[in-house]
Amino acid sequence: MQDKLDWIARAVNRQRLLETAQKLVGVYSPTGQAKAALDCLAEILRRDGFVVERHAASYAQAPAVVVRWQGKKPGKTLQFNGHLDTVHLPFVPPSVHGDLLKGSGSSDMKAGTAAAVEALRALRDADALDAGAILLTAHDLHESPWGDGSQLNQLIADGNVGDAVLLPEYLSDVLPVIGRGGLTWLATIKRDGPPVHEVMRPDEPNVIAVGAELARRILDLDQRLQDKTHPLAGRESAFIGQIHGGQIFNQYPQECWLEGTRRWLPDTKRAPEIKRADVEIELRALTLALANETGTNIRLDINLMRDAFVLPDHPFVDAFQRAYAAVSPRPEGEGLGVRGLPIGAKPFCDDGNSFWALAHVPAITHGPKAGGAHTLDEWVSIDDLVRVAKVYALTALEFCSS
Repeated sequence: MQDKLDWIARAVNRQRLLETAQKLVGVYSPTGQAKAALDCLAEILRRDGFVVERHAASYAQAPAVVVRWQGKKPGKTLQFNGHLDTVHLPFVPPSVHGDLLKGSGSSDMKAGTAAAVEALRALRDADALDAGAILLTAHDLHESPWGDGSQLNQLIADGNVGDAVLLPEYLSDVLPVIGRGGLTWLATIKRDGPPVHEVMRPDEPNVIAVGAELARRILDLDQRLQDKTHPLAGRESAFIGQIHGGQIFNQYPQECWLEGTRRWLPDTKRAPEIKRADVEIELRALTLALANETGTNIRLDINLMRDAFVLPDHPFVDAFQRAYAAVSPRPEGEGLGVRGLPIGAKPFCDDGNSFWALAHVPAITHGPKAGGAHTLDEWVSIDDLVRVAKVYALTALEFCSS
């Protein structure tokens, strides 16, 4: 293990990694518009000597990037997967402040993807991959609700999937073994008839009142869900984040809408898509009952974020934990035993959920120390990017030949 670590430590280039991250962060790429960022990554990889494939994967506007690096002998394939789209916020260009790289997507997750690229380079430069292969993939359409994960789903359906996956999202302090599934819902309540002054309002349903009743029923559902809980992942939930209605203070409103999320735990007795279908049926039954009772039209739009996720006992987990323990600094006075990450839950939905739900492939989310995701103040530790690159490369050496 120490010889492998020495090879990798020499091959990982901090400045090259940082420059790659800066280039990716420097390209504006909100979800659905990540073509330029994917083109940038493809060009970086080509200049590094890799053969780059571009796959439309059901979204030809921004073809995904695929690179395959084969070891010296056959073996398992470890996949590094990242998304290059960002949430729809004003663009913040990259800037370096001491150990921190800031800018749009630095935390979520362009810098992490750059660390995976550097791990691939290190394996190639050290000529260290005796067996197996690395599959590097990067894509668009990740961030909800602007994206639906369909490009990755198609990549998986087309066979672009390894025997195990590493995802450099911004989770570094636990090894996530479970994660809730999630969807967004938008309920739009409408009444018949034209706009009218409130003193002339007709004897028709009050959409604001119906919206308030829907909010009450969603909150009641959330209370009923509190018993569906897991010691690591927490409980299932129904959440309301927005309520809007009317145009001005004294016009009888024609429309009211509410928007929120529904999150659920995995069900080991049923397939992920069956559990998700049950969740959707429950929401649709709730809104349909209210529409029938009030004489309003309630349209319910549902957008899947990701299905629920579990990480099974697998040799891949052991390989990752050995690599993490070898690379990560050991507290003073601690013994020489293997010290992996403590197990925990994944607080968000990410692509690992899709790999598990669609291909039953184990996926570990582990990225650099970072913060500010989905804000204008994203940041990532450059030193920790170097650590992640080493962990990824060493995990490949441990897993691919096993």
